Amino acid sequence: MQLYFAEDLGTSSVKLDKNESHHMVNVVRLHAGGAVSLTDGKGLLAHGIISKADSKGCIVEIISSKQEGTRRNYDLHIAIAPTKNIDRFEWFLEKATEIGIDTITPLLCRKSERKIINSERLNKLIVSAAKQSLKTVFPFLNPLDTFSDFIHQPMDGMKFIAHCGLGKRISLKQGNDRGNKFLILIGPEGDFDEEEIFKAEEAGFTALSLGEARLRTETAGVVACQNIAFMNE
Repeated sequence: MQLYFAEDLGTSSVKLDKNESHHMVNVVRLHAGGAVSLTDGKGLLAHGIISKADSKGCIVEIISSKQEGTRRNYDLHIAIAPTKNIDRFEWFLEKATEIGIDTITPLLCRKSERKIINSERLNKLIVSAAKQSLKTVFPFLNPLDTFSDFIHQPMDGMKFIAHCGLGKRISLKQGNDRGNKFLILIGPEGDFDEEEIFKAEEAGFTALSLGEARLRTETAGVVACQNIAFMNE
């Protein structure tokens, strides 16, 4: 099944944007009368027939639709410092979306080497990865936030800060509570500094270890994502 994105599936006829239309007509080579599947990224899956195959704006007549939901028994939020090489951060977004994640917050830390991001481009990458993995609920990408502001926001569930520093750290296996909400902080190249770790723990975050190896930022994010998914199967 090829899945296409349409923001508004609440009508009997939907016009796709230029990007989706181009892919449908020029890449997949679909024509009028072809059957397609659509999602709004919020859990709605629709099936329809192309009534107008136009690379600038395809029109699809909706035949049926149903609300699917997340199909997961947990909620995962990863707040992670964007990497200096943006390709690595984009790789994390792609893989985390494929594995299963609900919210991503780009985090600006003291040792961060990247201080700006292109949210529009990153959101397009998330949509592409979600469609590729046939997900009808897309992750939400928050705006870039500072570490100090973020950790003091009210949050439900279990809160962890993953770091490579000294002191007691637990594993995700020890801290897992099946079906819960999880928030995991992942630092930049060079890790969080000691004051950030102290302030996070003061704000109710538990120090977390992701294993013996020292991982790259984007790898740590994917490992955390996969471990949570595995332990909540």
